[in-house]
Amino acid sequence: METVKVKFKNSDSHELSGVLELPGIQPPENFVIFAHCFTCNKNFHAPKNISETLASRGFGVLRFDFTGLGESEGEFPDTNFSANVEDLIAAANFLESEYKAPSIIIGHSLGGAAALFAAQKIPSLKCVVTINAPSHLEHVKKHFSSSLEEIKNQGYAEVKIGGRTFRIKEQFVTDLDRNQNALALKDLKKALLILHSPQDKIVSIKHAEELYTEAWHPKSFVSLQDADHLLSKANDARYAGKLIAAWASKYIEESEARELETDHEVMANLGNEGYTTQILAGNHHFVADEPKSAGGSDLGPNPYELLSSALAACTSMTLQMYARRKKWVLDNVETHVSHSKKHPVDCENCEKDSAKIDHFEREILIHGELDNKQKNRLLEIADKCPVHKSLEAGAQISTKLKGSAG
Repeated sequence: METVKVKFKNSDSHELSGVLELPGIQPPENFVIFAHCFTCNKNFHAPKNISETLASRGFGVLRFDFTGLGESEGEFPDTNFSANVEDLIAAANFLESEYKAPSIIIGHSLGGAAALFAAQKIPSLKCVVTINAPSHLEHVKKHFSSSLEEIKNQGYAEVKIGGRTFRIKEQFVTDLDRNQNALALKDLKKALLILHSPQDKIVSIKHAEELYTEAWHPKSFVSLQDADHLLSKANDARYAGKLIAAWASKYIEESEARELETDHEVMANLGNEGYTTQILAGNHHFVADEPKSAGGSDLGPNPYELLSSALAACTSMTLQMYARRKKWVLDNVETHVSHSKKHPVDCENCEKDSAKIDHFEREILIHGELDNKQKNRLLEIADKCPVHKSLEAGAQISTKLKGSAG
């Protein structure tokens, strides 16, 4: 994948800082805007993990810091809910000008409320997704309810939110009151996906119920079981990203898979960050990665797992081909393969001859009406699998530079 740092101006001429996650293998057909939670930033768990997951599935995703947060210009005390909405519209305008108008918007917590409101002002959007979002803005005041009197009398108050101190001005509270109808969904007229955790202790699951009841079809709700409000566990955020990608495919236009523009059978593309690698094999598009312990994001199998998969798949195919030719009743072949070396260690020592020694352990589970003689014959046939023979014989690899893309 490719990660691009971007800057764009909002309606107040403040420069907002963003990150654009791109698939890397081809320009994405669909772009996504991600609105982070109240007082969070673009690099929190949910925005980063969900954006990476969507990019691994072919989407371009813009996550950015709202005014006064993270690396964006401006002062947080001078912002409000309306300003967040305007920032989202500015993000959409930036994508339309520099890349392609967004078709999906995702909002987390208060960002979900802002996304719902902004979606009614961004014509290109076809899908709206909320994650642990409130159904009314009155809920936001609970973050600083004990300071409301101080805010009213003094014009501001220092409040603690998520363990950090923020100055909340009276205009922020006034703006929330003025926009109480922002979540009226009768005019949304876009596909809506509501993701919410029943265990959310900050925004209760009742808010998801109220949003779902208020919205028109097409609308969907999926429970994020056992997730916390911030989706701080990577697995919960990755799960949400996969859900969004699958759900959105019903409502967006998707281009046909890019044909392989090379004389070779496979192409692997990796950008300048992480190890999530886009692979084109013939007409098939999939992802390889490294485990988190090796600095990857674990969005796909690692290279040795792919190699083991090739051996396992070829074994099962070869046995079924042989059995069908013999007209044997072979209902199912399950091939288990493991590799004895850890890929990261091998990479660190790949210049050493000793690192080239590999051992694949293979076990085959056969289901069917076969006698012992037939089973033993299949075991012999397994060793004739083409991938097995290639691995056993060793291979020559010739490498040259294809040229420079600039």
